[in-house]
Amino acid sequence: MPHATANLDLTFQALADPTRRDIVERLSRGQATVSEIAEPYAMSLPAVVQHLALLEASGLVRSEKVGRVRTCRIDTATLSLAEMWFNRRRAEWDQRLDRLGEHLKHFPDGESN
Repeated sequence: MPHATANLDLTFQALADPTRRDIVERLSRGQATVSEIAEPYAMSLPAVVQHLALLEASGLVRSEKVGRVRTCRIDTATLSLAEMWFNRRRAEWDQRLDRLGEHLKHFPDGESN
């Protein structure tokens, strides 16, 4: 489990930055070259490459270099792990809220001590 936790930590660290979230959003629509990814940003190409390197280290993005062109694509497996984490949290909170609702039914007019 520590390995899975470390991977999840890297995933959330990568997604903490708005530029990286935007890159993930862009790649969710299909693969793109590094130049295509960098085009809309007012930052240097090396800065975009650093963002991509962190996304790759987290497992969110995979890239392939053919000649001088590096093409990136999303790795849905890593996104699925984050989604599973959120779903488990959601299920826990749903259960807790259901129990709270049942508990509050025993008090007239919302009077709970």
